[in-house]
Amino acid sequence: MVVKVGILKMGAIGTAILLEYLLDERADREDIEVRVVTSGAKMQAEEAKVAEKLKEFDPDLILVISPNAALPGPKAAREAFTGKPVIVISDAPAKKAKEELEGKGFGYIFINADSMIGARREFLDPTEMALFNADVVKVLAATGAFRIVQEAIDKAISDIKAGKQPELPKIVITAEKAVEAGNFKNPYAKAKAMAAYYIAEKVADVDVKGCFMEKDPEKYIPLVASAHEMMRTAAILADEAREIEKYNDTVYRSPHARTGEILKKFKLMEKPQ
Repeated sequence: MVVKVGILKMGAIGTAILLEYLLDERADREDIEVRVVTSGAKMQAEEAKVAEKLKEFDPDLILVISPNAALPGPKAAREAFTGKPVIVISDAPAKKAKEELEGKGFGYIFINADSMIGARREFLDPTEMALFNADVVKVLAATGAFRIVQEAIDKAISDIKAGKQPELPKIVITAEKAVEAGNFKNPYAKAKAMAAYYIAEKVADVDVKGCFMEKDPEKYIPLVASAHEMMRTAAILADEAREIEKYNDTVYRSPHARTGEILKKFKLMEKPQ
């Protein structure tokens, strides 16, 4: 059976950049067909009309990814698919919607370290935006957070392939959960990865203060700049963690087989099993 996976993106979080590629990293997977629709940067309720385009694909599994899934736009987008298996992927502020999601039968993955950007006009230009997201992606990839996302979606796909009602995830990705999925063998690598995740989590607190609470440019510009420096530092630590594992030849890899199963290996020169 080929499972049709529909992805609806509203607004921007780091995970959204690579979500569909986490499921088919070599573009040779035979058990899924994927379509992506997006509202672009905007995520107002009226932007949820893009869901109608995704309905034409008639997906078996729907992933709705956005910042703060508690907002009206993401809510309207997921509710357009009520009655189908839906997984909501979002950041820490979305935890406010957890009970509502559970009550309506939606799955969710909330990624604490996929933090808000420093969206002040005096500071944020397209280059700064791209660099920030590059750092976010490095943190989420190298710590193990992306692997949790990948494996949770793959589990739902496997259930659908088997003709079962899919088990939808209910996951909040903390630093501890991320590094557990990272399968670090060296304790210093694990510590660096955990530090990276914790720092990336705190970026949101600083950016919320800089974007919404402080009104004086003399105060909010340094705040958002400092938040971006924090994310850059987190990315450096995450990179160092992976480098330690490389030196030990213990980098954990989990490639997909053509049939969709997740294979595993640690040694660079061994074949994944």
